[in-house]
Amino acid sequence: MMPHIITLTSTRKRCFVILLAILIPCTIFNFVSFPDMREETNLQNGIAELQAKLEHLHAKYISSQEEINLLSHQLAENSHILPDLQFLIGNGTSNISSIKLPSIYNFLPHFLDDPNSLRPAFVQSKGRSGVSMVLGVPTVKREVQSYLLATLKNLLDRMTPAETTDTLIIVMVAETDLEYVTYVAKQIEVQFPKESESGIIEVISPSSSYYPDLTKIRDTLGDDHQRVVWRSKQNLDFAFLMSYAQTKGTFYIQLEDDILAKKNFITTMKSFALQKISMKEHWFVLDFCQLGFIGKMFKCSELPWLVQFFLMFYNDKPVDWLLDHLISTKMCNLDKDSKHCKMAKARLWLHYKPSLFQHIGTHSSLKGKVQKLKDKQFGKITLYYGHDNPDATVETHIKPYKQYTLQKAYKGESFFWGLLPQPGDHLRFKFTQPIFIKRYLFRSGNAEHPSDRFYNTTVEVMPENQRYVNKNSVNVTEDGYVIIGRFDAMGIAQGTVDRKYGKISVLRLTVHSESDNWAILSEIYIVEDEPS
Repeated sequence: MMPHIITLTSTRKRCFVILLAILIPCTIFNFVSFPDMREETNLQNGIAELQAKLEHLHAKYISSQEEINLLSHQLAENSHILPDLQFLIGNGTSNISSIKLPSIYNFLPHFLDDPNSLRPAFVQSKGRSGVSMVLGVPTVKREVQSYLLATLKNLLDRMTPAETTDTLIIVMVAETDLEYVTYVAKQIEVQFPKESESGIIEVISPSSSYYPDLTKIRDTLGDDHQRVVWRSKQNLDFAFLMSYAQTKGTFYIQLEDDILAKKNFITTMKSFALQKISMKEHWFVLDFCQLGFIGKMFKCSELPWLVQFFLMFYNDKPVDWLLDHLISTKMCNLDKDSKHCKMAKARLWLHYKPSLFQHIGTHSSLKGKVQKLKDKQFGKITLYYGHDNPDATVETHIKPYKQYTLQKAYKGESFFWGLLPQPGDHLRFKFTQPIFIKRYLFRSGNAEHPSDRFYNTTVEVMPENQRYVNKNSVNVTEDGYVIIGRFDAMGIAQGTVDRKYGKISVLRLTVHSESDNWAILSEIYIVEDEPS
């Protein structure tokens, strides 16, 4: 098969030369006619992007050639059953003296037990591909609280419309319980209908036969067996996710399901990557977060290096250590000291500052592990939003945690953090003087505790003049409050108050069901309307 590879390589070079022949005169013309360095930078980035996409196409070609090669060998081995096949495939593939290279089956032979072990057991996809940025978000069932939906919302909120059209988010539910996988996929579909329909978000899960018997793997590094199983499975999860993602786009970014991102992070990462390519810096990983494996960017064409390495040594060390060892193997000279090794590795592992991602999860997916690590380079996280609200007396029977009282939240000095709301609990805002309310906004949960929201909670008002209230309406409570809204699944309640109710003397929130979590109000915003 070597002639085909050589032909492609030379074809690729010719294509690139032709591109340069077309683009370089344009560069010179633009530089002479328009001495705006931004245009030259944009052109250089354009060439770098073309180069990265050519490498991606070449990797896809190699993958397809591998499949053809394997099929040819299989046909050759069975040519005695169909003799005419011998004529079609030629004599080259039937050479009995050819060697067979080791494959991943040598390291994970259980893959041979089930032909579907390397196929996703679940795929929710619109088939999006050819994008620049592929974000990999692995998630597992967490015993305490899930951060996944909040993480996806944050990622989407931090992208511009142009960025979303050039991005694919792959959520890998690393569980073999298909009922749970389907439940998570449905949650994502309901919470992000537009993104699911357009194909921005995909959901996959591995087959149960993908994993070896994890109870029988050997203990390493002196860790207890539970931890060894956890980190070994994580290595296998990452390898599966990367294998699925490698044909989908140009760059792959490894994320987690409990993070925050900075605004325009997609453009920042892509520009940094293209800048390094245009400067002929042959990087292997671009690092946009200092913690673990979060925010690590790779070229999709080079993901096979990682996948093979992770699968070979999945039982030996954590995933971030394996990445470090791979870079060390590529760059470090055993004849030199550690300082020389560190400098050599820095040529392949480039760091971007300040960090674009922050880890927010407190409860690890490893049972009993509390994860408090934060990336100090990310900067301060906004935990509440303060507003100048109308004068009011506020009260609630929900017990506050420490100093996080409802009074301080209403004044915009902090957020309210209440312990386990119960059915029938109220948060009441009684205005000093009745007012017309133009609109209201209540935001529950915050960046560090996204699941501490108000669930099944209504927004109600008490008009100053009761003659505006229809006592027989289904939207009126027994004590005369009019229900005007409720908190949605993301923990937000917002809307307007119809002026037909006149001035409002009290606004209150009413909890209708028991909550497994505490509840945070990170924003209270009541806008007073002018009298007509």
